[in-house]
Amino acid sequence: MEPFAYICIKIKVMEVKAKFKVVYSKEADDFLNHLPSKIKDKIIYNIAKAKFVIDPELFKKLDDTDIWEFRTFYKKVKYRLLAFWDKDNGADTLVIATHGFIKKTQKTPPKETAKAEEIRKAYFNSKK
Repeated sequence: MEPFAYICIKIKVMEVKAKFKVVYSKEADDFLNHLPSKIKDKIIYNIAKAKFVIDPELFKKLDDTDIWEFRTFYKKVKYRLLAFWDKDNGADTLVIATHGFIKKTQKTPPKETAKAEEIRKAYFNSKK
């Protein structure tokens, strides 16, 4: 009988926790629900992925504002959901998705950023 060599490999199981939770405003929810299911699924998948990885192709801060954008590029169309950060009572980090739109220009339209800022302001005023 030939001797066997056993190789022991320690496997460390790591639980990866999402960096934040996402809460959808009514406007964001309406935007998603009016999209074809394949596009909606792709956007939801990208948002879920953005919770675990730092990737500006998926989630990026807009210049000169407190607004961020979830980014999805699907079949040559750019879909955006704008969002902002908060903490809930349990100290979990929340990202509140304000609304969505189809991006047709290189820059995010100022009216979309302004709309997200208005929703953000109303959100924080309602918490007082």
